[in-house]
Amino acid sequence: MTHQGNEAVLGIDFGTSNSAAALIGADGQLNVIPLEGHTNAMPTALYFSQEDGRIEYGSVALATYLKAAQEQVMGGRLMRSIKSLLGSKLMDEQTLVNGELLSFFDIVVLFFKELKARSEAHVGQPVYRAMLGRPVHFVDDKPERDALAQLTLAKAAHSAGFQSVAFQLEPIAAAFDYERRVTRDTTVLVVDIGGGTSDFTVIQLGPDRQQQSNRSQDIMATTGVHLGGTDFDRLLNLGCVMPFLGLAHTGPNGREVPNSVFFDLSTWHLIHHAYSRKSMHHATELWRSYSDRHLHQRLMHVLQERQGHQILTHVENAKIDCSMSNASAGIDLDCIESALTAELSPQALQSLLVQPLAAIVRCAQDCVALAGVPSIDVVYLTGGSSALAPLMQGLQHAFPGAETVKGDRFGGVAAGLAWAGHVAGAH
Repeated sequence: MTHQGNEAVLGIDFGTSNSAAALIGADGQLNVIPLEGHTNAMPTALYFSQEDGRIEYGSVALATYLKAAQEQVMGGRLMRSIKSLLGSKLMDEQTLVNGELLSFFDIVVLFFKELKARSEAHVGQPVYRAMLGRPVHFVDDKPERDALAQLTLAKAAHSAGFQSVAFQLEPIAAAFDYERRVTRDTTVLVVDIGGGTSDFTVIQLGPDRQQQSNRSQDIMATTGVHLGGTDFDRLLNLGCVMPFLGLAHTGPNGREVPNSVFFDLSTWHLIHHAYSRKSMHHATELWRSYSDRHLHQRLMHVLQERQGHQILTHVENAKIDCSMSNASAGIDLDCIESALTAELSPQALQSLLVQPLAAIVRCAQDCVALAGVPSIDVVYLTGGSSALAPLMQGLQHAFPGAETVKGDRFGGVAAGLAWAGHVAGAH
């Protein structure tokens, strides 16, 4: 491995679900950092073990949590989708982790420190400059909160040890990565579907444009919407699993069971709220709203055993399996009750996600309309949720004349950020 100079810029794609990093070596070659063994991306997850106080990251964090849940070892804390809190007041809130109060900002800093350390271990020396990706909108239609989100992310990177921090829009970074493969001037719609946001850009790419530091004239339009893979997981959990716990169940008073607990259990960054003393008390008192008390018993079992993350992980896996195979996938609910399962069919996948997918496709169409181009040559797909079958079908229907190109779902943005940092540093 060629050692990098201290002026190397680490491109960091800090994602809602997964994160990745890359830089350009002294030899001018792209190095995508293997953050987990030989794997480039790592889940944006931390697990705080109450047993020995250690902190695990990425896939190890998820596996350790699930193992602890299966063995009914209580007290550990899993944190996922922390990026979703950027721009909100929750970022400054403190939460109890292994007997210590930490703010969610502190937890973001911990993750950045780990990502930085793993990257430096790979390149063999410290890296002090970072090019961070950011969505087109951290927060839809609220510019003050959007600016706060970027400022918070920059502060976290500085607190983790980076001395210089710059930003590039994630879909534009993805375009810079794809540009290394184009052989002629091409009008591209970049579709970046992440865990928390979906971002789009129409951009002119070409081999003669790559070394230009100012690409503003090539960027024809950008749009974004605060919808992504974690929203898909939430809707699928609500549609397929939460009815087993009482969602939409009609009680003896003729009204449906109050649904706030089900929404918390279906939202990655809110699951821990369902386990608070106040929420547990509220859930316990819900028994009066149930005609079928067995459903309430299931709900209380999930809350008492803290199975929310485990269930949502099974839903996420079923989403991937169903989309990739175009066949029904089972959702294992044995943790709730022996032999209990739910099924996710391709038809259910499409029907449960029809509204967010339609909104995402409309945002892509708005981007092309804003660009004012008669047509586009390529729809370039990147981001962890870009492979979702009904989404790809919707985009192909919306842009029938364009070639669909699948990019590196997890590493493409980080690679583009590395190129952007390298070109900016060279000028």
